[in-house]
Amino acid sequence: MFPIHKRIAGQDGNTSRLPVSSGCEGFNYRTFRWTQTMLFAINEINGREDLLPNTDLGYVIYDSCFTISKAVEGTLTYLTGQDEAVPNYRCGNGAPLAALVGAGGSDLSIATARILGLYYFPQVSYSSSCSALQSKFQFPTFLRTIPNDKHQSRAMAQLVLHFGWTWVGTIAADDDYGKYGIKDFRSQVEEAGVCISFSETLPKVSSPEAIQRIVRTVVESSAKIIVVFSSDVDLSPLVQELLRHNVSERTWIASEAWVTSALINQPGVSSVLAGTLGFGVRSAHIPGLEQHLLDLDPYSDPLTEEFWETMFNCTLDYGKALRMAKDGVGERKGTWPRVAGGRPEGLCSGRELLAQLNNTYSDVSQLRITYSVYKAVYAVAHALHNLENCAPGGGPFHGNSCADISNFEPWQLMYYVKNVHFKVPHTDEEIFFENGDVEGYYDIINWSVDGNGEISYVTVGQYNGSAAPGSQMTIRNDSILWNSDRLQPPRSVCSENCPPGTRKGIRQGEPVCCFDCIPCADGEISNTTNARECFLCGEDHWSNDAHDACVPKIIEFLDFGEPLGITLIVISAFGALVTVSVGVVFVLHLGSPLVKANDSLLSFSLLFSLVVTFLCSIVFLGEPRHWSCMTSQVALALGFALCLSSIMAKSLVLMLRAQVLKTARSRAKAAAKAAKAAAEAAASSGGPDVIVTNTNHSSDLPAFTRPEVDALTFAQQRAVTAAATLVQAVACTVWLIILPPFPVKNTSAQNIKIILECDEGSVVFICCIFAYDILLALLAFIFAFLARKLEDHFSEAKCLTFGMLVFFIVWISFVPAYLSTRGKFMVAVQIFAILASSFGLLSCIFLPKCYVLLIKPERNTEEMMRPRAKPRDGSSTGTSASLATAATEVTATSASTNLDD
Repeated sequence: MFPIHKRIAGQDGNTSRLPVSSGCEGFNYRTFRWTQTMLFAINEINGREDLLPNTDLGYVIYDSCFTISKAVEGTLTYLTGQDEAVPNYRCGNGAPLAALVGAGGSDLSIATARILGLYYFPQVSYSSSCSALQSKFQFPTFLRTIPNDKHQSRAMAQLVLHFGWTWVGTIAADDDYGKYGIKDFRSQVEEAGVCISFSETLPKVSSPEAIQRIVRTVVESSAKIIVVFSSDVDLSPLVQELLRHNVSERTWIASEAWVTSALINQPGVSSVLAGTLGFGVRSAHIPGLEQHLLDLDPYSDPLTEEFWETMFNCTLDYGKALRMAKDGVGERKGTWPRVAGGRPEGLCSGRELLAQLNNTYSDVSQLRITYSVYKAVYAVAHALHNLENCAPGGGPFHGNSCADISNFEPWQLMYYVKNVHFKVPHTDEEIFFENGDVEGYYDIINWSVDGNGEISYVTVGQYNGSAAPGSQMTIRNDSILWNSDRLQPPRSVCSENCPPGTRKGIRQGEPVCCFDCIPCADGEISNTTNARECFLCGEDHWSNDAHDACVPKIIEFLDFGEPLGITLIVISAFGALVTVSVGVVFVLHLGSPLVKANDSLLSFSLLFSLVVTFLCSIVFLGEPRHWSCMTSQVALALGFALCLSSIMAKSLVLMLRAQVLKTARSRAKAAAKAAKAAAEAAASSGGPDVIVTNTNHSSDLPAFTRPEVDALTFAQQRAVTAAATLVQAVACTVWLIILPPFPVKNTSAQNIKIILECDEGSVVFICCIFAYDILLALLAFIFAFLARKLEDHFSEAKCLTFGMLVFFIVWISFVPAYLSTRGKFMVAVQIFAILASSFGLLSCIFLPKCYVLLIKPERNTEEMMRPRAKPRDGSSTGTSASLATAATEVTATSASTNLDD
């Protein structure tokens, strides 16, 4: 059974009369070559002495017309032995029926195999590759010499994956061959991550609208790779429509049913189908077949006659030729038909030469399905040979019996067919059926365009389904000629690959192959193509600019050797040197009135504390260590505690002096008023002149009311300073023992950096310690501020007040500056605050004294330390070094009164 015609002729649909078998139209040269190959194989077998030497093979040829109904009709006719198909009834004589070779397409074989399976009748197919036919439950007697399509679908999937195509369109014929083939292909590729752009179905019945719709889909789709599972007959209308629309820049993946079909490979298709890759079944050269095809007798049977007439566009029927000539005469206005040598025009001579025609029938360059037909005939022949040569008593049937070659049942031959094992003549290919199938071997064929613009089939690889996984397909990429003569494979992706540093973001409602490439966030990387997610770098690492690798974070700390560190060291050293120089100046002038005016030891303790604060700022530099973290904070806290407590003691003494002077002035004013009142009273009474004297001397007053004696002695001032510093020292000691500061890696402050800094250990301790320093600063400022009106030639109270104001301004400004910086600049801001406050205290407190000691030594006298002249308002002024007594002021006042009198 062969699909010699492409379709059945049109029917009128009249149901008022007895239905008759439909005729067929559209002669197919390729399938007729298959038919002649079967005849050639039968003649070859009948001529052999080693194969069925005592039996000749006969045949009956049925035309399925590529239609299921005709295939079923032919099967029933074959089984019943009558021209009229009568189901389940046979009436015929002659040799027993052996097997059916056919029936062409997969859907035709499925229909026939269901019927033949009822009788357990052998069927050997040469081109029905549908994977559905592998089911022995549904098709128990079906075998084939063409590979199962599951191998082809797997081969197509591997080809698509081999070239990295992830966006593929599919077109299938509307039959079991196309549907099952595409279904298996899709399951293979979708599991591997390939997406199907579109899936179209070719109509079995002519439908221009459906073909145009498929062409629009192909044009509008961005898929450059299109897989087609179809026969050449079903695909031909689509190819013609693609040519009309000039659809190019597509690569087609062809199934074995059309990959070498001359019906598709027509002149002009190179613009559309050049570069096509497809899978062809195993090919072979069959010696003698070409000559057999060319030696065809045109009068041997009706099929051969039709072939001859179609091939040479003439008729072998003399009467038909004469009628055609007469019809032509009428058209030429009554002239008689021309007869050359007694033969009318249009009559075939029967001696036309097939060798002069270059068409599909005589083309033996790509014998693939033809070779499969050849193998199918030999499979049946070898099965019959094994049945004929069964040794009596050694048979496979009940009681070890054998079958009779002249009268056997189909099921008996079926046993031998499914167990046949032989080598094909001329090729030595071993044929055996495994569950009705042969091994899955394909040639990978490329449609290359030669210099004349014609397509030639070039084998560029092979696929062997029985090989080990990973080595099943071999393909020579450099031998492939792609569409538009490109040397590189085309790209067919819905979205380009996401490079490292990005991740795939799936588009809502679209296939997974359609995605957006989303850059990885800072601190995350992806180091593979098409990464589904970004990975977070480790704590000590950060993503590079490309976000494709984690690099170590920059380790940051204020180093000694960098310009900023060197600058701070120089400033700190300079401040300490200046402070030491001031101390040297004080030592050299230790006995001078200015130095003795206040406790010189407090001055030296203040200078020492400033040296500590200057130098402790250097400890903040460099990579934090355990010792440096503890030393820096403790030295700073203790240095400022000693500094501020010394200032507080000085300010306290000055404040007490001011309070004493204020009290003394109040008493002096009261005494002066009393004396004046007495003098006025005496004058008014006319008495003698009276000189009033103050008999209440200052030496008779208690110490705390005598202005020339300080309420706090030097020893008491030093005790206050030591006690205040000791409190801080105890707090720092407890801090260092319980929760000491320690170095840490700060990875959260800045993403790309690891900041090496000191963790204070306990926020409570650090706050308490520096809060204590702030308390000392406030007390010192309050005491100095209250003593600011203690006037003399050298006002130390004002110097202390300005020094504390500078101290507060610096540290108040430090807070927002510190909070707004990160990393090593926080340390720099802190050091600047320490240095600025230290320089402020040094300048405000000691610069005026150094100015007097070095520039104006004439002012460094006891007299200059005494009170200034009394202001005009009569209020007296005091000094920080020596004070006049209230009695002197009273005497001066009385004398002035007497003179006025």
